[in-house]
Amino acid sequence: MADFAPDVWTHPRLMAAVFEEDWGAVFRTYRRLTGVSQMTLGARVGLVQPDVSEIERGRRRVTSVEVRQRIVAGLGIPPERLPGAVAEGDALPVPGLAFAGVTPDEDLLARVTTAVDGAHRVDGATLDWLDRLLAEHRRAEDFIGSAPLVEVMGQQLRTVVDLYAGARGPLAGRVVRLASEHAQFLAWMAQDQGRSAAALAWYDRSHEWALEAGDADMAATTLSMKAHMAWSGGRGRRCVRLAEAARWSAPGASPGVQGMAAQMAARGHALNREGDAARRLLDEAQDLITHAATRPEDEPPWMYFYDDTWFTLQHGMAAMHLGAWRTATRHLTSGLAALPPNYRRDRAWYRSCLAHAHAAAGEAEQSLAAALASVPDASDVGRPHAWHELHTTAAVLLRRGAAEGRELMDALQAHD
Repeated sequence: MADFAPDVWTHPRLMAAVFEEDWGAVFRTYRRLTGVSQMTLGARVGLVQPDVSEIERGRRRVTSVEVRQRIVAGLGIPPERLPGAVAEGDALPVPGLAFAGVTPDEDLLARVTTAVDGAHRVDGATLDWLDRLLAEHRRAEDFIGSAPLVEVMGQQLRTVVDLYAGARGPLAGRVVRLASEHAQFLAWMAQDQGRSAAALAWYDRSHEWALEAGDADMAATTLSMKAHMAWSGGRGRRCVRLAEAARWSAPGASPGVQGMAAQMAARGHALNREGDAARRLLDEAQDLITHAATRPEDEPPWMYFYDDTWFTLQHGMAAMHLGAWRTATRHLTSGLAALPPNYRRDRAWYRSCLAHAHAAAGEAEQSLAAALASVPDASDVGRPHAWHELHTTAAVLLRRGAAEGRELMDALQAHD
């Protein structure tokens, strides 16, 4: 549903602009043919309106591969129109996924289609279905990883943004809230793939829409996730500041969302080797999680993963930063034992962390066992993070003179 004028890509001027990768001409011609505004076009390709204007005027060039990919996907440019397109009959990537039980019936599909085309107003049933579809995609990503879902989620967000024109009254706010949730999910998937710039841009967009919709839970969540990015990059002080901002800037957030922010601040302090502050905030986060568990219906849908098991695993991560290796292995082992098998990506990550903790504790055999258990999933759905952690584990073992280090390196090289 990226473009609702299928013949637009047969227009000779637009075809020539795409082939020459003259993105300013692509934007100008596309808007002239479809009648969309710079703001709508920007929403489809993940750019703000001033950037679209600068590109159209030739004052800014598109040099980033990531931005180019967003334009191609966002405007629905057919692969055969691109330079170097594959020949007819060659394999092309699967364009999307379908999940049993979330396909709309004929009546709902008609309402979705006509709402997007602007012929009718948006109704609650349409938004209920999109809510459910987003929830299904979130859970699918836990198992298959983010790579297969990026394109389909981008298409879904464009559908939601286009619904805004037909929304009235309370439904308009609900559409903005739904757009914010989609943008947050896209940000997380970009972060998972190591595309930090794209992730930050999507988190900013999600935060802006959350504020517009008055959604304290999502506004706080986006700041906590940016704190997580800072933590992933080894920036403990920034992690703490963003996590604290998530708490004071959204006092109306749910206990679970507040607990997430508290444990993120704890991990930032742990990264800085500030043990007392880390332990105090972990205790506070535990109280908030316990409170949230008494009323799960009050938590936003994207917090489905946030429970005592997840917190136990995060406790293990904080212990790793503080050099409490056996405490870390205890928490990580306990958390992994309770983690459901459908969390395939998370199992790869936490197993790789457990392997690292065992290696640092001098437990080479246990480290190798955990690492080898992680390798298949880390290779398939856990790159780049779990894969990098396994290489770090091998380096720790080799520095300690453990033969298991070479065995692990061989296993990693076999999957490279």
